[in-house]
Amino acid sequence: MNKTLLIRDVTLRDGQQSLFATRMTQKQVDRVLPLFKEAKFYAMEVWGGAVPDSIMRYLNEDPWERLEKIKSVIGDVSKLTALSRGRNLFGYNPYPEEVIEGFNRNAVQSGISIMRIFDALNDTENIRSTIKYVKENGGIADATVCYTVDPKFTTNDRIRSILKGKSLPKKIFSIEYFVNKAKELEAMGADMISLKDMAGLVTPERSSEIISALKKALTVPVDFHTHCTPGYGLAATLMAIIKGVDIVDTAIFNFAGGPAAPSFEIIQIFCNKLGIDTGVNLDAVVKINNELKEIRKELIEFDSYQLFPLEFDITKDTLPANIDKHFDNAILFAKNSKYDELLNSCLAIEKYFNFPEPDENVKFAEVPGGMYTNMLAQLKQLKLEQLLPRVLEIIPTVRLASGCPPLVTPTSQIVGVQAVNCVIDENKGLPFYSNKSIQYVNLVKGVYGRTPIPVDPEFRLQIAGFRDERPYDTSNYQKQPNPIFKEFGDAKLAVNEKEELLLELFPNVAEKFLKDRIVARYMDAIRKEQDKKRKAIEAEKRKYEMMSNEEKRERLLNGLFNAW
Repeated sequence: MNKTLLIRDVTLRDGQQSLFATRMTQKQVDRVLPLFKEAKFYAMEVWGGAVPDSIMRYLNEDPWERLEKIKSVIGDVSKLTALSRGRNLFGYNPYPEEVIEGFNRNAVQSGISIMRIFDALNDTENIRSTIKYVKENGGIADATVCYTVDPKFTTNDRIRSILKGKSLPKKIFSIEYFVNKAKELEAMGADMISLKDMAGLVTPERSSEIISALKKALTVPVDFHTHCTPGYGLAATLMAIIKGVDIVDTAIFNFAGGPAAPSFEIIQIFCNKLGIDTGVNLDAVVKINNELKEIRKELIEFDSYQLFPLEFDITKDTLPANIDKHFDNAILFAKNSKYDELLNSCLAIEKYFNFPEPDENVKFAEVPGGMYTNMLAQLKQLKLEQLLPRVLEIIPTVRLASGCPPLVTPTSQIVGVQAVNCVIDENKGLPFYSNKSIQYVNLVKGVYGRTPIPVDPEFRLQIAGFRDERPYDTSNYQKQPNPIFKEFGDAKLAVNEKEELLLELFPNVAEKFLKDRIVARYMDAIRKEQDKKRKAIEAEKRKYEMMSNEEKRERLLNGLFNAW
């Protein structure tokens, strides 16, 4: 176990995205930035993920300006970090190299120190070029291995498969699988490796096994990222710390727990008891949390829990004896690999601090929370929510058929939508895959990259119409149009490389955002010109009113003479 632990604060990106639909405005972000500067976290995740899309779509704000404003306040006190999907960046299909290079160069130049790069298939080739471009521009390449679990097949599933002459795989996502992926990324030049558990499915036992194995296999730092949705997050993070992880991701109290990351304050209490130095200014953290509480009240319409954590000042408040004992017991259980007892102690701690209860549906189904809620919403829209148990039952089959992709964004949504489609087909008396989403077809084709296990050529023939794998061909990539609007003074839609990148990465959203900005600027220029003319007329009027009668008469005569 290390005596120091680096903290990556994810409040301003992952925290607000997980809990409040990424609705923090620039003004709200600005209120906490000076306090974050005082806090001196090792790193702050502030950009990427849903931020660029959401702030354009819902807040009419410029993603590049947000990043640059944060950098102007934080400076070099904390490393700013962003999240992107390698060759896919923020979309589904891979982008050509010039777009990937341009995005990463501009991100680093605008303030990003660490680019966290993941691929939804754990296809390391989809990450290779981003590592290269980030490092070439002076950034730190944080390459990610996405955590996922094996498909959950029933005994009947296995029997039916054997009767058909096929056996279902017993283990795909082994410890060796995650370690080998991490070693491939390190060999590509990654400066650090993150185990990223977006669904919160890493149990304390798996955390112990994987972090131990990564620390033995790698020479670069290891970061652990998880969520608290099914209730494992806090216990798994403590287990990672005990096993010597270098960095952990946390969010500040009012933006932590539930679908978000574990609370920094709770992790700090564990570190205090373990004699581990995080280097964080706790007085500043208390101030940040107080401001975040007010911001959370302002975001109430996007707060699905509306469950505020207990008021707690980590610099002066003491814990009740029974809760303090839970902290001590959790450490003892973690050190002695008593995983169930560790989990129970951590759940008791979170309950005391009033964090959301574990989502039992997600825990049982072993799928991400967002995937579960999206499938339910899809069925409710059709008034078929009674089919959800059947959808959960066939997810392993749909997933396995498409190469067993990890259930992370966006593959979790692709598999979830297709599972719903299959059950709706079945409900209509049609065979599975009568209704196929284009994303599922592309996944089976090989458009998004290599899946963890090969897709059966016969299944690919059924879904895509051919047997061979066909990766996405970026040579056919068409740049987004960049028109000139004559009606607004010959203004060009995107006037620089950063705006062009927004068009490439978020075509529909960026087109509206940029055009609205052109219209606003044009109307503002007209208003300014009108104001200028109005002020000139008013000045002339005042000047005339101050003239003597003789000067007014002379001016009138001159006017008549000039007219004649």
